[in-house]
Amino acid sequence: MVFSKHILQMKRYFLFVVLLLIGAQNHAQRGQLIAYVDMDYILENVPEYTKAQNTLDAKVDKWKKKIDQETREIEILKSDLANEKAILTQDLIEEKEEEILIRQEKLRRLESLYFGPDGDLFKIRQQLVKPIQDQVYNAIQSIVKRKKYDFVFEKSSDLILLYSNKKYDISELVLVTIDRTRLAEQKKQELERKKAIAKVPQLKKPNPIQEKIIAQKEEAKTKLEEANEAKKEEADKKAKDKEAKKKAIAKKRAELLKKRAEQRKILREKKEAQRKKKEAEKKKKEEEQKKKQEEQKKKNNNNN
Repeated sequence: MVFSKHILQMKRYFLFVVLLLIGAQNHAQRGQLIAYVDMDYILENVPEYTKAQNTLDAKVDKWKKKIDQETREIEILKSDLANEKAILTQDLIEEKEEEILIRQEKLRRLESLYFGPDGDLFKIRQQLVKPIQDQVYNAIQSIVKRKKYDFVFEKSSDLILLYSNKKYDISELVLVTIDRTRLAEQKKQELERKKAIAKVPQLKKPNPIQEKIIAQKEEAKTKLEEANEAKKEEADKKAKDKEAKKKAIAKKRAELLKKRAEQRKILREKKEAQRKKKEAEKKKKEEEQKKKQEEQKKKNNNNN
């Protein structure tokens, strides 16, 4: 999971801070009170954590799909160039190579933007996890002050617990404290909302004519939104059609270049065959003429 590394950091952070705070409250007059928490269990049962994790996972999946799509498109461009290189002019080859380099640079910037050291993943993770850290830390601090614990350990931290008695597990108490705090905050917000509503003067119920006017305005607003949506869809469709047309032209151009190259090849082969045929005929004639000359010379010698 994308939070796994951050969870470990949270565990160490809680262990260090809680031990530091509790150590200052330790009194020699009484026996030390020790408790432990299961951070994995607590986080799994904090709704905000599950929501934050799902939100981040969804964003990461979306980013990965975008990067994979861009990578596939670059590979297609490379493959097309490799297949068409023999029939393309040097200018076209350089143009396509430049396009590939631009797309590769865009891909690197995209990866850095999403998954770099200061990328969106790091920033959003910080934004989502910080409130959860505060909730759990405040709950543990509240329990420590109330129960006067001297030490609170994290069960699955780097400290090795060879044995743990369940009665010292305050994980449920931490969750209850978080729920109680959340409920109190919700009640406070609800009370503030009711007070705000009470301060707003009550409007008189509109008469039939006013209701009709309001309904007409709402209908006009709805139609305008639908028209804008239709325009947006039409614009998207035109953009897609334009892109498809552009690709079709490029494909047709590549096919035409390929066809011309094949025709030139056939013409070259035909000319070469004719040249060879002429040379063969010329050679044959020269041999026949030479043969006739030798026969004539032989005949003349016999006559003499």
